[in-house]
Amino acid sequence: MKLSVIILNYNVRYFLELCLKSVEEAIANIDAEIIVIDNNSPDDSCAMVKQLFPTVKLIENHENLGFSKGNNIGVAQANGEYLCILNPDTVVAEDTFTKLIQYADSKENLGIIGCQLIDGKGQFLPESKRNVPTPKVSLNKMLGKTNDYYANHIQAENKGKVAILVGAFMWLKKDVYKAVGGFDEAYFMYGEDIDLSYKVVKAGYDNYYYGDTTVIHFKGESTLKDAKYAKRFYGAMQIFYKKHFKQNLFFNVIVWLGIKLASFLNKVPVSVETKTNKSYVRSKTLDESLEKQLPKPIQFLDSLEDKIESHSMVVYDFNMLKTTDVIRDMKQKSKQENIVFRFLPKNSKFIIGSDSALNRGKVLHF
Repeated sequence: MKLSVIILNYNVRYFLELCLKSVEEAIANIDAEIIVIDNNSPDDSCAMVKQLFPTVKLIENHENLGFSKGNNIGVAQANGEYLCILNPDTVVAEDTFTKLIQYADSKENLGIIGCQLIDGKGQFLPESKRNVPTPKVSLNKMLGKTNDYYANHIQAENKGKVAILVGAFMWLKKDVYKAVGGFDEAYFMYGEDIDLSYKVVKAGYDNYYYGDTTVIHFKGESTLKDAKYAKRFYGAMQIFYKKHFKQNLFFNVIVWLGIKLASFLNKVPVSVETKTNKSYVRSKTLDESLEKQLPKPIQFLDSLEDKIESHSMVVYDFNMLKTTDVIRDMKQKSKQENIVFRFLPKNSKFIIGSDSALNRGKVLHF
């Protein structure tokens, strides 16, 4: 088998459905499997997977075991030469996996590959490619200086070697994953992707950023950016520093101060609701009950090339659109002021989207 797609889920049932439908399209011509590990979600994620995706291998944990252990459980049952560690709040393009197989097969000494990630508003996510977060680099980032934290030497659409990739999308050989011990289970959540990336580099492999395919990552769905997030994230970074860097008193004081400062700065997240005054819908048919819930007036688009006004909502119908075209259009329309996007999955009765990393996504049922 060529590929195993590993998706760890917790309590994001509707985003998981959208994700799985995109993955099924992307593996249509690949010898591949999908493995979903559920960390005891209180919603009906597992029932949905069983009903709508009977060929998916579902692993139901009876407690929330965290990101690292959950993924390790999934990988242990994977049969693919390659693994794709994928967040449930993502949407992959139809050609994402075929492009990465071709690229990965051409590389010797391959470590991890990451791709271009955009958020739910079509904006590029700079954490798609990062440098090693040394104590100095991380402290600067906590203070708002990110030039050394992100791998800005590579443009978003380009390719090249980087050190650190993000756990929302990681592509690597199963043999490499096993050789470095997989995700370190000392990390419950956050930091484990940095640790795995760095372990792979230290083991002598080359990590790459591949900007020729784009994946949507709805930040804020699996986790919210609040004080609890800050405490967990910077606590994870403390584990990383103790594990990979030589310790001294000055170092420990700097890390401790950085964690305290970050926790304080992230204590009260502020999210501004995007006000939309109009809806643009790319669909041949629209359910009346859904139409009643959309911002008015509503205009149907004859083409994705049609111009739209700012402060609007764009609704994409995957019953008639390809993900590659939607992603391309999102990138273009995101240059306008206050544009939000909603997605109607194929054969579903809801639209979904996410406008901020500080809030859960929006789901409208019809």
